[in-house]
Amino acid sequence: MRAFPFFRPRLPRRLRDRLSGSVLSGRSVVGQMFMIQLAIVLLLAATAVTTLMFQSRREKTDGAFDRSVAAAEAFANAPGLVEALASDDPTAELQPHTEAARKASDLDFIVVLNMKGIRYTHPKKDRIGKEFIGTLDPVREGEVVTESVEGTLGPLHQATVPVRDDDGEIVGMICAGVTVRTINLLLSDELPIVVGAAAGAVGLVTGGTALVSRRLLRQTRGLGPTEITRMYEHHDAVLHAVREGVLILDEHRRLTLVNEEAERLLDLPTDAAGRPVEELGLDRRTVALLASDREVTDEVHLWADRLITVNHRLIDEGGARPGTVTTLRDTTEMRALNDQTEAAQRRLSLLYRASVAIGTTLDVGRTAEELAEVAVPEFADLVTVDLSHAVLQGEEARGSEGRLRRAAIGGSAEGQPLHPVGTAFRLEPDTPQERELLSGRAVLTGDLDESGWWRGDDEEHGRVVLAHGLHSLVSAPLLARGVVAGIAQFWRGRGRADAFDMDDLSLAEELAARTAVAVDNARRYTREHDMTEALQRSLLPTAVPDQSAVRADYRYLPAQAGVGGDFFDVIPLSGARVALVVGDVVGHGLHAAVTMGLLRTAVHNFAALDLMAEDLLGRLDELAERTDRDESGGLGITGPITGATFLIAIYDPVDGRCVMGRAGHLPPVVVRPDGSTEFPDLPAHPPLGVSVMPFETVTLWLPEGSRLALYTDGLVESRHRDIDEGLALLADAMAEAPRDPGDACDAVLAAMLPERPTDDVALLIARTARLAPDQVVDWEVPLSYASVPAARARARETMAAWGLEESSQVTELIVTELVTNAIRHGSGPVRVRLLRDRSLICEVSDNSGTSPQMRNASMTDEFGRGLFVVSQYATRWGTRHARGGKVIWAEQRLPGRR
Repeated sequence: MRAFPFFRPRLPRRLRDRLSGSVLSGRSVVGQMFMIQLAIVLLLAATAVTTLMFQSRREKTDGAFDRSVAAAEAFANAPGLVEALASDDPTAELQPHTEAARKASDLDFIVVLNMKGIRYTHPKKDRIGKEFIGTLDPVREGEVVTESVEGTLGPLHQATVPVRDDDGEIVGMICAGVTVRTINLLLSDELPIVVGAAAGAVGLVTGGTALVSRRLLRQTRGLGPTEITRMYEHHDAVLHAVREGVLILDEHRRLTLVNEEAERLLDLPTDAAGRPVEELGLDRRTVALLASDREVTDEVHLWADRLITVNHRLIDEGGARPGTVTTLRDTTEMRALNDQTEAAQRRLSLLYRASVAIGTTLDVGRTAEELAEVAVPEFADLVTVDLSHAVLQGEEARGSEGRLRRAAIGGSAEGQPLHPVGTAFRLEPDTPQERELLSGRAVLTGDLDESGWWRGDDEEHGRVVLAHGLHSLVSAPLLARGVVAGIAQFWRGRGRADAFDMDDLSLAEELAARTAVAVDNARRYTREHDMTEALQRSLLPTAVPDQSAVRADYRYLPAQAGVGGDFFDVIPLSGARVALVVGDVVGHGLHAAVTMGLLRTAVHNFAALDLMAEDLLGRLDELAERTDRDESGGLGITGPITGATFLIAIYDPVDGRCVMGRAGHLPPVVVRPDGSTEFPDLPAHPPLGVSVMPFETVTLWLPEGSRLALYTDGLVESRHRDIDEGLALLADAMAEAPRDPGDACDAVLAAMLPERPTDDVALLIARTARLAPDQVVDWEVPLSYASVPAARARARETMAAWGLEESSQVTELIVTELVTNAIRHGSGPVRVRLLRDRSLICEVSDNSGTSPQMRNASMTDEFGRGLFVVSQYATRWGTRHARGGKVIWAEQRLPGRR
């Protein structure tokens, strides 16, 4: 009987000394095993050192190739390399740079070659101008070549790459590499460390082997009767105290040792020891296992009502056949506990995945689909999600409403028997299960065949479901803030034999609760998004106003992530002019839309005052600064205006003059009639609310048929390209777009925007027009009352030439009063301009900066009635200031126009 490791008999000193010396003598089996193990360790150490050195050499060689390719490609793509190759003296320009790059990249050489393979650079200057050693034909074809050659610096590893110009043509080659000598030097630095580590490992293993050998000697030699008796006593006590059955059979398959736990597990008789295994009353399967020569490790067997884990080993005592030792461990309770633990872990894992995967988007339908994707197939074979009609429309869920619509279905789509997505249902409290669902509690249906509430009134559909193999169902309500927003149903069929239980019911409730929160968040977002978009669209123009200066069209696209504050407008001005404006309020959501409406209203009000472009920008800047200051201490009804950008272009169709100014906005695109495009160089000013300098404008003269594109940054900026690339694409799109503004808007959006833009986009495209020469009459009036009759006569002649004799009298009266007012209160020169557009416009300009005021003259006043008379006969009138003077204008309806 072998000694067990827990028993250490104390040996006499003489015997201990003899045994310790025999470890290294080689006279004993243990000593011979020690010498063999020592030889094996030395061989393994030598093999490991050799292998490490070969592996290190291969890694350093591969690293040299990688560094060479990277350095060569980086130098081949360096700015100015192509121009240096084409210069008169490439060596003078490239030699310093190649040496600097070689030292920086830790390489032995970087060589620049021409297409013939002649060196332009080399670490050794005497090699410059000589033919390169290596393979170049694949490089001339555009390939990268890595090779090991015998070069001018000795054996080396090098990489050669082509150099391409802007047209993609190969104009030269770059070769970089490392010599074998450098790699050998690196290996020589590592060799002492590797050898030292191997020697340390050999020493540790040798010492450990010596200690083990000495211990084996102590355990197998010199044992006296006392020590053996004590060993048996300890062995017997431990063997019968453990909760593990032990059976030992000799070579004749007789039971030589059995402990109490084995007797209990196998229900053995008390006199079982010494009897053949066939006479112990065991079943044939157990006898075959105990008597077999097959080794078994942790094999589970069902004996009676217990799960037994068996380990079966052979004991070779040198006889004809080996004996066996078998250990038995009762794992019934442990297996049940493990099963429960594994089930709990699976549920936790499923809940974790649900918390990550459900609610990734703010879309109600997609959220329902995510629940189906998470639950199938681990928890259920099929999953259906039915949502309230109100929730699908973005409204609050109403608890008393039982109208549902199928929003998602998950599982095997082929041949599934459930109603498809979009099917409408009505959940009525006709059964206890439905009342439970409407009250917010989940329902477990363990056997669909025995329960009929889930069929509703559709018996045919119920038969189809059962025929498909579905047998178990959990229905869980989606509770959103205490109100049932929908129903999630989890189905099991042929793919899963076990029916749902109470643990599954709890898991389904948790999945439904997480989904309900995500669905409610998506619903609220959808509602706010729709409200904000409706508000913004109501604040944006619905049509281009009637005017003759431009033919315009626009497009507005809200972002998928949220409505922003982009706005645009076409505003008719006095004198047949038109103002094109576009702006962008920072942020998204309701505040941005309200702030946009405030700015658009302010632009209309300031435009009605006939302000110059720079003055209008200044007024808007003051409004933004004042509003933000007031809102900072108030309720915050609007969002912040500071940071909003704005662009205005005022176009005059009489002479084609276009005045542009901006506050932090991107410049417009101007497309000339010949197809050329440009971005006008407008003075750069900060966004509204932060400007500290007066605004400046630029005046362009646009030919008839020119096109202007005003846009917001969402059109040209994205995550995948920078602003310069976006502007270049916009210029190309405008140049190729149709002349019709509406078609041009569609073409530009199709060319510029991704499928789901991340920012809202406003685009306004206008094509300029000119008034015909016969629609404009302009003349100067001397600064004298005597010139008034002549001005009136000129107006009469113009009206006759236009065929507007019936309006001539009113026009003469307006010209008379405005010219007289300019002569009396203004300064010369005085000019009169008549425009025949959609209305008849009379303009009188002078160099005075004072604004006329209409008065209610008394009966005795000699003056003050002129503007009153004008206001009575004109449709509208006003004053606009210009640099160096003002213009008083009045409009009349043309005959036949309402």
